[in-house]
Amino acid sequence: MTGSPPDSLIPYDEIVQEALRAVVGRVLGEVEATGRLPGEHHFYITFKTGATGVDIPRHLSERFPDEMTIVIQNRFWDLKVREDGFEVGLSFNQAPARLFIPFAAITGFHDPAVDFALQFHARAEEARVDEHEEAENDAPVAEPIEDGSNVVSVDFKRKK
Repeated sequence: MTGSPPDSLIPYDEIVQEALRAVVGRVLGEVEATGRLPGEHHFYITFKTGATGVDIPRHLSERFPDEMTIVIQNRFWDLKVREDGFEVGLSFNQAPARLFIPFAAITGFHDPAVDFALQFHARAEEARVDEHEEAENDAPVAEPIEDGSNVVSVDFKRKK
């Protein structure tokens, strides 16, 4: 025995990532069904702006060429959740914008009200990681708690 595990012919990491992205879809679907966020819940959603299927206004893709974070809290409208992603209306510097974000483009989801967060791996063709500014989509700033509780991160590539 060599001590290192054999390469898997089953793409477990992709399957888990897809299942965790479905959590985001289910949560957004419940918000869509009720038309509002329950209690103090609100979401920071980070996504790759250049990912396949992302549809955002040109001025946003120019300002955030790699990745951006949106806030779904007080000022959003027409949330529609589909099997492959969601669309939502948001305001950026007082200007309304319509965004479509495929679930596959999402790299992070955080609900600061309960300190719940999910982090996703970017696909190989989108793996470049750069710092990015938040999108300033006219939501009140919430300070996330950075104690690591309720954070789920799956990394099957790392060897122990």
